[in-house]
Amino acid sequence: MKNNKQNTALVTGAASGLGYELALLLAEDNYNLILIDINAKKLEEARKNILKNYQPEITLMVKDLSIVNIAEEIFNEISDIEIEVVINNAGFGLFGTFCDTDWERESKMLNLHILTSTHLLKLLLPDMVKRGSGKILNLSSLAAFQPGPLMALYYASKGYILSFSEAISNELKGTGVTVTALCPGPTKTEFQNVVSEDTSENKIAFNMACPKEVALYGYNAMNRGKVVAIPGTINKFLSVLPRILTRNRTTKIVRKIQDKNRDS
Repeated sequence: MKNNKQNTALVTGAASGLGYELALLLAEDNYNLILIDINAKKLEEARKNILKNYQPEITLMVKDLSIVNIAEEIFNEISDIEIEVVINNAGFGLFGTFCDTDWERESKMLNLHILTSTHLLKLLLPDMVKRGSGKILNLSSLAAFQPGPLMALYYASKGYILSFSEAISNELKGTGVTVTALCPGPTKTEFQNVVSEDTSENKIAFNMACPKEVALYGYNAMNRGKVVAIPGTINKFLSVLPRILTRNRTTKIVRKIQDKNRDS
């Protein structure tokens, strides 16, 4: 869906991976961009790469989205700009048993996945509804559909994003604003390095998807107003597995996948 009005889109986690690919798609559709990431160097590289082929106005915001109330800080800096598209993409994971993992990193992950993404929409949605137009894409995960031993809080936080997205999508029917939850399986991005703390261990090696393809699938789903978007036939099957089997059995299966399907 071509943007003919030079509207503005906001993308978090935009320096690389899915966020960057989604920013490219938005630039191709004539959106001006507000790109947010914690990595200033890669964010600038993303801007330069986008401008090689497109001419949007690009605002860069170097922000740590895991900080409590960072959404309000961002909103105050862009309150004079009409935001037509919001893509809550930023996120990271943490591998290990809940008993042993680092709470400081976990609390940052929860702040990022849950508090910041939710607060940002709380601040931006009223204006979208008032205008009668807007599109929201929240990055959930295949992980949202079942518990995930060894990544317990990550799976739970993605479950929150999915449930929240479905609920407000229903609330927003008839307003002109749509909400899409993109639920990819493992995707070849820097997420794997963050989960593994830059080591070669604990990297998922099964059913790995291309970020360009996942981004395009999610982008098209957002433009169609699809509520839940699951790219890939295998992922679609895995998403309904907990309905076919008991949750106890699917939890055991996830545990085996976490244990076995990782590079050493």
